[in-house]
Amino acid sequence: MRYPENIEPKLGFDKIRTLVAEHCRSTLGAGFVDSMKFSGDPGYIRQLVSQTFEFKAILESGESFPKANYIDVNVSLEKARVEGIFLLESELHDISISLDTILKCLAFFSKFREQYPALFLITGGVMIEQGLCNEIDSKIDEKGELRNNATPALARIRQSIQSEQGKIRKQLNQELRHAIKQGYVQDDSNITIRGGRMVIPVLAEHKRKIKGFIHDESSSGQLVYMEPATVLEVNNAIRELEYREKREIVRILTDLTTMIRPYLDDLEKAYRFLGMVDFIMAKAKFALDIQANMPAISQEKRMDWRLARHPLLLLAHRKVGKEVVPLTIYLDQSQRILVISGPNAGGKSVCLKTVGLLQYMFQCGLLIPVEEGSRICVFKNLFIDIGDEQSIENDLSTYSSHLTNMKYFLKHGDKDTLFLIDEFGTGTDPNFGGAIAEAILDKLHKNGAFGIVNTHYGNLKQFADNTEGIVNGAMRFDVQNLEPLYKLEIGKPGSSFALEIAYKIGLPHRLIDQVKNNLGTEKVNFDKLLSRLERDKRYYDTKKDELKRKNKELNNLLQKYNQLSEELDQQKKNILNQAKEEARQILAGTNKKIEATIRSIKESKAEKTATKVARQSLDTFKKSLTAQKVKKSKQPVEVVDGEIVVGAYVRVKGQATLGEVLAIKGKDAEIRIGALTSKVKLNRLERVSKQALKEIEKFSESPGGPVGGFDISRRNIAFKSQIDLRGKRTEEALIAVDHLIDGATMLGVRELRIVHGKGDGILRDMIRKHLRTYSQVSNIHDEHADRGGAGITIFELG
Repeated sequence: MRYPENIEPKLGFDKIRTLVAEHCRSTLGAGFVDSMKFSGDPGYIRQLVSQTFEFKAILESGESFPKANYIDVNVSLEKARVEGIFLLESELHDISISLDTILKCLAFFSKFREQYPALFLITGGVMIEQGLCNEIDSKIDEKGELRNNATPALARIRQSIQSEQGKIRKQLNQELRHAIKQGYVQDDSNITIRGGRMVIPVLAEHKRKIKGFIHDESSSGQLVYMEPATVLEVNNAIRELEYREKREIVRILTDLTTMIRPYLDDLEKAYRFLGMVDFIMAKAKFALDIQANMPAISQEKRMDWRLARHPLLLLAHRKVGKEVVPLTIYLDQSQRILVISGPNAGGKSVCLKTVGLLQYMFQCGLLIPVEEGSRICVFKNLFIDIGDEQSIENDLSTYSSHLTNMKYFLKHGDKDTLFLIDEFGTGTDPNFGGAIAEAILDKLHKNGAFGIVNTHYGNLKQFADNTEGIVNGAMRFDVQNLEPLYKLEIGKPGSSFALEIAYKIGLPHRLIDQVKNNLGTEKVNFDKLLSRLERDKRYYDTKKDELKRKNKELNNLLQKYNQLSEELDQQKKNILNQAKEEARQILAGTNKKIEATIRSIKESKAEKTATKVARQSLDTFKKSLTAQKVKKSKQPVEVVDGEIVVGAYVRVKGQATLGEVLAIKGKDAEIRIGALTSKVKLNRLERVSKQALKEIEKFSESPGGPVGGFDISRRNIAFKSQIDLRGKRTEEALIAVDHLIDGATMLGVRELRIVHGKGDGILRDMIRKHLRTYSQVSNIHDEHADRGGAGITIFELG
C-alpha cells in the first residue's frame, strides 16, 4: 500500500522511470518500464533485483551480448491473425532479424546458466520454431526484399522481365540515336521511365515527327516523354510480366503469413521475452550510471544502509563536478523510529527523500546506490508526508492536509509500514503542534511501525530520548564556519543553531540577549550544550581522520621498506652465489694452468729455456685475469653534450653513480638513483647517454659486477608504461591498474597509458572512476583520435 497517490512524483520516481526508459532500445522494453510497480513480496523483489544485478555483471564483464534489432512487431503479429491478410516484405524482414536476436539471447543465457541463473529463468516457456526462421530467410534477403529465387515461378518471371527490358533498351537506343541525328532530341538525352514504361525525351516542337505515345511532359513544357510505336508491344509484354510478378509476390507473402499464423502465440511469448531482456538491460545500464549495488534482503525488519546516495542528486552533481555526501542509516526493532533535527538547509529533507526514493526503487526491482554489505528489508506499506498539500478546491490549509495524512497513517500504519514525515508538527501554533505531533508519534510507535521524521520541536527530541524504540538523529553542522555538513549522525539530537546564525547574520546583540531571556536558562543551556557537542565531535572527527591518514602512510612506507629489504637480501644472495661460482671457475682454470706448467717443466727436465717459456705463459694467464677484472670494474661511461633536463640521464662528477632527472627546481635537480631519490646541485652533474646507464645496469646483474644496493634497474627495464585490458573483467582490470600505478610510482614514471577499447564505454568509465581515487593521478584524457581516441586512456602521476 502506498500513500499518497502522487507518491512517485513526490519522491522523484517519475524521473527515475524516464531515465531507465532512455536506456531501452525499443518500445518493448519501454512498455515494461511503464508497468514497474511497487511490490511488498520479498521473493518477487529478490527475483527482479537479481536479474538486474546479473545483467550488470554481464555489462561490466564485456561479454558479447546481442544489442541490435530489438524490434516491436506485435502490430504485425496481430495483423497476421486475420485470415487472407498477408504481411509485407518489410514486416517479415523485421520478424526475421528480431527472431535472430531472440535466438542469440536464448543461446547466451543457456550457455551461462550457471553464472546467471536468475536470467536463465526468464527463458522458460520461450519456444521458436527454427524452421520458421529458415523459411523466412530463404524468401527474404538482408535488405528486406524478396529473393529472385524465392520460387521457381518468380525466378522465371524476373528473368523474362530482364530479357524483355534488354530488348526494349536496345530498340530505344536505336530510336534515340536516330532522333538525335535528326535534331528531335537534345544531344545529352537518355532513356528514362514514365508510368512504368521506357520512354525518350523529345523536344516539344518535334513531337509529331515521331510515331508513338506521349506519357508525360516536363514542367517547362519544352520536353515530352514519348514511347515510340516500335517498342509498344515489348512494353506491353513487360507490363504483363510485372503484373504476373506482383501476383506471385502476393502469393509468396500470403504463404509465409499462413505459415506463421499457427505460431503466433509462441511468437507473442518470445517478443515478451525480448522486451523483458531490453527492460532488464536498461535497468542494469541505469544501475551503472548511479553506481548501484544489490543490498542483501533482511528477513527481519532491519535497515542497514551504508553510504547511500540520492540517485538524482548524484547525477546532477556529477555534471558540475561535485560530490554527494553519502548517508549511513541503521534501524531495527530496538530503534524503529528516527527523529532527525538540525538547522534549516542542513539536509534533513534530502535525507528523508533519499530513504523514501531508494526504498521505493528497490521494491520496484531496481538496484540502489548503497555500499556493498548493506542490508534492506521489505515493507508492505510506504507512507510519506513530504511537501505542501494545501488545496483551495478541497478547502484544506497546509496544516489540515498534514493532519489528514496523519489520520491515514494512524489508521493503516502497522509493523509492515515505513512512514516518512517532513517538518513534523509545523503549520500551526508550536505548542499545540508539538503536542499533537508527540501524540501521533507515540501512537505510530505503539503500532510497531518504522519511520523517520524531521522536526525542530524540542519536545519531540526529549520524547525520542525518553522512549525505547525511538532514537534521535542530527544533521552535522560546522559550528565554527556555521555551514551544514550534510552528514547524519544517529544517537543524539541536533540543534537548530538559531542563535549562532543570528549572530553571524548580524542581528543586534541586545536583541539576541532578549531572546535568551525569553527562552529561559534551561533551553538556552540545552542548545549551547548541543552546539558544544557538535563542535567537539567535529574536532575529534578531524583528528581521527588525520590519524587514519597517517597510519595509512606509515603502512605504505613499511610495506615499501619490507619489499625493498627483501629485494636487497635476494640481490645479496644472488651476488654471493655468482661470486662463488666465478671464483670456482677461476680457481679451476688456474689449477689446470699450473698443472699444465708443472707437467711441461717435468717433461723438459727443467730445461732453462722451456722453464722460462712456461713461466711466461703463466704470467700471461695471470695478466688476462687481471685485465678481465679491470674491464669489469671500469665500465666506460659516455658523457654527452646537451642541457640537463627532466628525463635526462646524468652522473655525479667524479663518481660512478648514475641516475635519471625527475625534477629541476632552480639550481637543484631531483634525481632517481635506483629506488631512492636525491637532490644534487646542477653544477655537480654531467649528462650521459642512455646506453651508458644500460651498460651499467647490465654489468650490475653480471657476476662480479659492481653493486649499487638496489635491484631496480631490472624492474626499470621490464616495466611497461602501457597495459592492455581489453577483454578483462572489471575486477581484474582494476587490479592491473593498481599494479601499473605501484610500479610507475616506484620507478618515477609519469605518463601512463591504458588500452581498454571503446565498446559501450563501461570498462573505460569504471577505470577512470578508479583512477580518480588516487590523489597523485592527474590529467586523465583520451588518446588522439588517429591513435585510438576514446579506446585509450592517458594519465599522469603527480
